[in-house]
Amino acid sequence: MQVPSAVSAIKVGGRRSYHRVRAGEAVELTARAVTVSRFVATGFASPTPDVFDVDVDVECSSGTYVRALARDLGAALGVGGHLTALRRTRVGPFTLDMARTLDELAALDQPVTLPLAAAVRTALPAREVDDAEARELSFGRTLPPSGVGGVHGAFAPDGSVVALLCESDGRARPVLVFGAASK
Repeated sequence: MQVPSAVSAIKVGGRRSYHRVRAGEAVELTARAVTVSRFVATGFASPTPDVFDVDVDVECSSGTYVRALARDLGAALGVGGHLTALRRTRVGPFTLDMARTLDELAALDQPVTLPLAAAVRTALPAREVDDAEARELSFGRTLPPSGVGGVHGAFAPDGSVVALLCESDGRARPVLVFGAASK
């Protein structure tokens, strides 16, 4: 269980917590479940006699505040703790080797480097639909369920992504419908 920092973007009573803190309000957020599946120390340094730096690689669930991990670890050790640097190296299936720098993107005629259908197929489970089903989805209509859990992509025979679906109440309901050119 992790208590996020009061200066987080979590909404409290409809307002961001950090707005409340900056306005002088005392904000106490409730603990929430997070998963840290990997926490490995990769380097150590002591730049000054009273400072000890630890480099770590962390794999964690969405919603985990890595700054809070440093705070809590420092508190548990009785020495205090904070981050001096943070670099996100992966979000779901998307890794740094798929990323581009701003300069690389600026040099491209078309800065979209991962087509929509490929991004959906990479990030979500897929459901193949026939032309008739693709047409129904394009009008926002539901389909019979296929048993795919959670949000998933519906793909037409030509490989384009037609919609994002979620199954509930015995139907596959579109939560987002894409236009015709969604390859």
